[in-house]
Amino acid sequence: MNQAELFFPRATAPAPVPVASLPEFDAPLHFVEVEAAAQADASPPDAYTVRLADYALPSADAARVAEQRFRREIDRQLGDDVIPALRAFQNASESSESELSKAEIAMAKRWAKAYDAARTAGFRDLGETDEAYFEIRID
Repeated sequence: MNQAELFFPRATAPAPVPVASLPEFDAPLHFVEVEAAAQADASPPDAYTVRLADYALPSADAARVAEQRFRREIDRQLGDDVIPALRAFQNASESSESELSKAEIAMAKRWAKAYDAARTAGFRDLGETDEAYFEIRID
């Protein structure tokens, strides 16, 4: 052993991996197909639409901004429960209390509270609105 080998040892090469032990792939992986499959399993983010109704606006941009504020607030209040809460509220308004479960009643109350907060946020910069309202339609 010389001085170079002593101070600068060479790493031993790892044993070569036999080719037969590597997995074989029949088809290449396409990431687009994987993303499409993952998105198909998830619920669509725009499962409902919000529209400002019965309000005379100076521009369409003001309506769009108000609708965005409303939607942002109702999403913040209810999260993924927007559509179930809306359906529970519709069922509660069309049924008697004895026909509903406690969970449906609680969800309907959550909807009423969230709608009130979202309506306040939506009308924040629009001024006085006696007849205007936000219409929510499930797509």
